[in-house]
Amino acid sequence: MLLLIAGLFTVFLVCGMPVAFALGLASIPVFVMTGAMPPTVVIQKMVTATQSFPLLAVPFFILAGNLMNVTGITHRLVKFASLLTGWMAGGLAQVSIVLSFMMGGISGSAVADASMEARLLGPSMIKKGYSKANTAAVLAFGSIITATIPPSIGLILFGFVNEVSIGRLFLAGVLPGIFLTIVLMITSWLVARKNGYTPDLPELPKAKELTASFFESIWALAFPVILIVGFRFGIFTATEAGAFLVFYALAVGLFVYRELNFARLKEAIFGSISDLGMVMLLIIMAAVLGYAMTIERAPQQITEFVTTLTENRTAILILVVGVLVVSGMFLEGAANILLVTPIVMPVLVSAGYDPVHMGILIVTLINFGGLTPPVGVIMFTVCGILGVKTGEYTRASIPFFVAMALFFVLLAAIPALTLLLPNTLM
Repeated sequence: MLLLIAGLFTVFLVCGMPVAFALGLASIPVFVMTGAMPPTVVIQKMVTATQSFPLLAVPFFILAGNLMNVTGITHRLVKFASLLTGWMAGGLAQVSIVLSFMMGGISGSAVADASMEARLLGPSMIKKGYSKANTAAVLAFGSIITATIPPSIGLILFGFVNEVSIGRLFLAGVLPGIFLTIVLMITSWLVARKNGYTPDLPELPKAKELTASFFESIWALAFPVILIVGFRFGIFTATEAGAFLVFYALAVGLFVYRELNFARLKEAIFGSISDLGMVMLLIIMAAVLGYAMTIERAPQQITEFVTTLTENRTAILILVVGVLVVSGMFLEGAANILLVTPIVMPVLVSAGYDPVHMGILIVTLINFGGLTPPVGVIMFTVCGILGVKTGEYTRASIPFFVAMALFFVLLAAIPALTLLLPNTLM
């Protein structure tokens, strides 16, 4: 039955069916052919999937992110990032990476960050002399930072579907996010030196100018800090933090920058509705398939199968990583988290791995799959906006693929990189 489900799901995807509907339809054989449960259970599971308090964090953070994007925050962050790194070799490339780090505390979505930066910085980078392929590679890989920095939507979904503390996941993502930023900045610097890309700024910024820009951006930079402090002192849960940040974003837009008007508020609300509709449809359909897989004991069967192949912890992790990278090449990140992680997590937990450590590794890996051919979502988003061919993008991405491989090895080998903050603060 598991092979039939997998086969149907693959056929539906190949035929061009949206992932959400492919998830739902692939589960039909379990309910119709086995007689395990009446079809009415399907509707019950779809409704039940939406009745979750932790899941409320998703619409709150999506709305908060969209509100921050229409209040002038992004413009101020670009200016601050330019002053911080524009004087380095490949200045605009460095700006894009630092901006992704800063935007991680606002957008919470790698695809949203890549799309925004491709429109915002892409044309300027090309005019400055960067090749289109290199521009696309830098912007695409930089967006992965957003997957680790709170409030990552991917971490919220992972915590929800695998019953892992979202607060601990948020704290666990901070140090890997900083480390990944440094790795990508070094890689961009090496690529810029090789290709002769000049700095965007002729000299180091003056302290007065940098300080002024910092205080202009302080309301956005404080965004993730508020989350960490709130979790540390038990002020709010992840869901309550999302609700608080919606009002925080409204206050910044109305009373600090005074750039939020009715038209921009409407834009943020409608954008949030569109984003949330896509995510929630995936969640309810994945809940149906997840229940079907549970009936068929899929997690247990897969765990037993993997342990018959090897009982070595490292070998098991390598097998799971391979599955995640391949699935990430074909499925959008949210769908991958909802569909694949409930299957592979029991394997990793039975091998003795910490769920929080694995959560950061898995969510980052899944988003990394969006950067790779043949159908990486982030890759197609950036290449489509900038008009870059997939082959050219792939060749320009080779140094970044090497850097990401090194990052994943270190992330997997050093649990303290992810667990230090949650173990210390929670």
